[in-house]
Amino acid sequence: MRWVHVDLLTCIFSNDAFDGRVSIYLDSSATTRIHPEVLESMLPYLAGQWQSPSGGYRSAAKVREAVEQARGEVAGLIGAAPEEILFTSGGTEANNTALKSLAREVGRTHSKIVVSAVEHGAVARPVGAMGAVGFEVETVGVDAEGRLDPAAVRSAVDGTRPGFASLMWASDETGVLQPLADLAGLVKAAGWYLHSDAVAAVGKVPVRVDEVPVDFLSLSGHKFHGPKGVGALFIRRGTPFEPMVRGGGEEGGRRGGVENVAAIVGLGKAAALASEALSAGALDRVRGLRDRFEAGLQTGLGGAPDPVWWNGSRGHRTPTVAHLSIAGVRSEDLVRALDEAGIECGGCGLEAARKGRVCHALVAMGCSGDRLLGGVRFSLSVFTNADEIDEAVERVVATVRRLRTGVPRSGAQAGEGAEQVVVGNGVGNEGVSE
Repeated sequence: MRWVHVDLLTCIFSNDAFDGRVSIYLDSSATTRIHPEVLESMLPYLAGQWQSPSGGYRSAAKVREAVEQARGEVAGLIGAAPEEILFTSGGTEANNTALKSLAREVGRTHSKIVVSAVEHGAVARPVGAMGAVGFEVETVGVDAEGRLDPAAVRSAVDGTRPGFASLMWASDETGVLQPLADLAGLVKAAGWYLHSDAVAAVGKVPVRVDEVPVDFLSLSGHKFHGPKGVGALFIRRGTPFEPMVRGGGEEGGRRGGVENVAAIVGLGKAAALASEALSAGALDRVRGLRDRFEAGLQTGLGGAPDPVWWNGSRGHRTPTVAHLSIAGVRSEDLVRALDEAGIECGGCGLEAARKGRVCHALVAMGCSGDRLLGGVRFSLSVFTNADEIDEAVERVVATVRRLRTGVPRSGAQAGEGAEQVVVGNGVGNEGVSE
């Protein structure tokens, strides 16, 4: 067998790794680029240290130590104890594991489940399936800014019956933050269990289970510069828990299957970097870039006859997300045109259009018409720099004007020659949401 050495860091982080044209990436709510230090931390466990952490020999013990170090790093990020961290394949598995364990705990008879109208599908669909087999489910709406009213949650939670609530920490679409501390107090005062999907919040804002009394909390590594395919579920000490995946007793008997060691190590490193970034105020810089982007769009588009709407709470959101709708421009059209112009962004409108549906987060906020059909999400990360933001503003404004007037883009290929503007290697301020 012939082994060929490949410089993975050069391959992955080179600007011309694919077709020689790298766009400005503003879709970090969908996924984030892996941090170089995370990748480096993983490589030994993909090659020289491949042993199972369950082995009884010294090499396996070293692998087991790496897994436990990662567990401590993830715990440190959210203020948990290491033994309260269960590794999973991502946020979706973490959500399903928590919800199904809670459903078994409270039982189907006389119990109740409460969720918000803006939950991710990884919560909404499992809970919907529970409703289909006889669980009583109540969905609590949000206001025009996408936030839950604690009084509405208090009304939905029935302390005379067993039950649980699942309320997201932050929206994966709009970045809107929920008042989790207040909501948790209401849910716990009723004697209920509380799960929170914090996939869109961890690594972007402080998420502390030592300050907010959730019983379960889900997170996912690829949302804060870790690898895909790995996440974690926080299970508060003393909370009843029923495993969803049974097997050989791994993860203390809480999840069967040999641990994905390299990914777990990468998740731990990403968590440690995220802790450093939050402590150092690196996300404040990202917030400033987000605000600069929004101000640029407001200047460039605000004077047009067609309105621009900013979706979601402006004062209660993650520092990484700008969500807007533009009258006369459909989401799917704008996202495709921006891709051609060298801007990679996202929008629930695009995914909804593919499936013949409208964006549930905007529907829950009472949006309709152009505002509902035109929702687009731009999301930054600690890799985003000022030069990219300024260039992105110019490209977005030009693209919107072109779409509004119906003028085709000149050139053989739309976006031809677009280049990413990167200061250094784009990692200088790094260290930080299925």
